[in-house]
Amino acid sequence: MTSRERVRAALERRPADRVPVFMWFHPRTTARLTRLLDIPAGLVGEAMGNDVRQAWVNNNPAMEGVLHERDGEWHRDWWGIKWERQGDFNQPVEFPLASCGQEEALAYPFPYERLEDLLGNMQPLLSAPDRAERFVGCDVSPCVFEMYWRLRGLEQALVDIAARPAFAAGMLERCAEFARRLSEEACRRFRLDWLWTGDDVAGQQGLILSPAAWRELVKPALAGIFAVGRSAGLPVAYHCCGALAPIIPDLVEIGLDVLNPIQAGCPGMDPRELKLQFGSRLSFMGGLDTQQVLPFGDQAAVRRHAAGLLELFSGGGYILAASHTIPPETPEANIFALYAEAGISREEIFDRAAGLRAGLNAG
Repeated sequence: MTSRERVRAALERRPADRVPVFMWFHPRTTARLTRLLDIPAGLVGEAMGNDVRQAWVNNNPAMEGVLHERDGEWHRDWWGIKWERQGDFNQPVEFPLASCGQEEALAYPFPYERLEDLLGNMQPLLSAPDRAERFVGCDVSPCVFEMYWRLRGLEQALVDIAARPAFAAGMLERCAEFARRLSEEACRRFRLDWLWTGDDVAGQQGLILSPAAWRELVKPALAGIFAVGRSAGLPVAYHCCGALAPIIPDLVEIGLDVLNPIQAGCPGMDPRELKLQFGSRLSFMGGLDTQQVLPFGDQAAVRRHAAGLLELFSGGGYILAASHTIPPETPEANIFALYAEAGISREEIFDRAAGLRAGLNAG
């Protein structure tokens, strides 16, 4: 089966030749695999057998798509947010609306003049010679709350929600409006297989804001973005790390199809319980433990862990993925053990890398 056929079959709970896979790798894990497979970093996911290909078209390239060599190096994005490399990732350190009054904040100009540049991030996926075989998504995250706090600062955003809910609602809607416009343009221009949304609104123990505040201020705005994908006939995927269990029924209500990343160690996020409660209405992507099993277990433990997830979701509705990026301390043997359990052998991975390398050399 092609990747496109495989993912579609899984989401429709039909038999597939193997479980579809979509992994993210920590930058240092990617660097190791780059050296091991002798291919550019951008081809690692393809060589490893990722079945989903997608690109960011909202603010996330500023966080993960701009590479700095040393800690302390920084850049300012099209939203006016200053990002500084701290460790292995860029972190927002200056927020353009942090000290603004309400009137000034409500007049803030989102970068609509950059729509063409942002949507252009999809072009490499759409122009690939094997496009018909790929399952291609467009990532319009961060959509609502996470975009707002990147502009305002997390502490100030939470103060707004608690003390100035009408103002916060207006700003959250403006953030959603930009994501909605990107979604509309992407669905109109591109042949997509799903619309990927996201908003990190939870921590390891619970939601960052109260469920009531989320339902009043964020849910209606997010529903409008989901509606764009559903109107285009696309599955809607949603990413939120942490313990978001209290709002999962709400996400289903407004049209969610695929939930990611399922951090099983967080309250309410046990995959078995989620499957029991929502398995007839939701598909899941994630669940592989990146805190203990993958980095510190042995190969047998990794295979047992992956096999348990595959058995749990044996009826379909599942994409095998980690609960976060695969961390740099993960032994290579564990990575290959994980893929072997999914039906992708080490030999297949190296053969695919050799084919990609040959293509680069021929070009």
